[in-house]
Amino acid sequence: MDPNSFPTKGNLILAKATLRLSTQGYDLLDKKRNVLIKEIMALNEKAKSIQASIDEVFAEAYKSLQLACIEMGMSNVDRICHSMPIEETVRVRSRSIMGVEIPIVSYDDAARHTPVLGFGNTTVAIDAAISSFNRVKELTIELSAVENAAYRLAVNIRKTQKRANALKNVTIPKYESMTKEIQETLEERERDEFTRLKVIKRKNDENRE
Repeated sequence: MDPNSFPTKGNLILAKATLRLSTQGYDLLDKKRNVLIKEIMALNEKAKSIQASIDEVFAEAYKSLQLACIEMGMSNVDRICHSMPIEETVRVRSRSIMGVEIPIVSYDDAARHTPVLGFGNTTVAIDAAISSFNRVKELTIELSAVENAAYRLAVNIRKTQKRANALKNVTIPKYESMTKEIQETLEERERDEFTRLKVIKRKNDENRE
């Protein structure tokens, strides 16, 4: 038997305090869950928009690439592709939403505006393809941050829901029942003690008579 459930005034005070804290904890978790759900819904909408943009820009990029292959030959286009600089400027920071660390991904896009090819042996199509694929890279970086943030929020929402359910369905009912039982027992004891004192008083009064 849980010693904290013994019908004493100390345990009654402790049970009431625990019940109050559990209720406040549930309210806070419920608010946190609602905030995170709103945030993840906004991120999902943003991810859909970015994905649609990626699909559109990808289509433009491949159309320009096909045209460049026709105009310059696949071997020349392949050579140009291998001469493209490797992306090494991606940086990841984070921000906190209700205690959840959300990644913020950025990169230096200065190189995107710096020509990497000569103008003598290239065409407008290859320039358009490079520009479009750079835009795809930018959108992909942005999408990766949004999807990662949404995943982290989803994991935290499940944890928050689990804790809230534990408080609502286990802890709060337990201490509500414990508080009620202890209080009823103490009140019954007080009534018994009151009755006992009345009997003693009546007997004392009878003896004095």
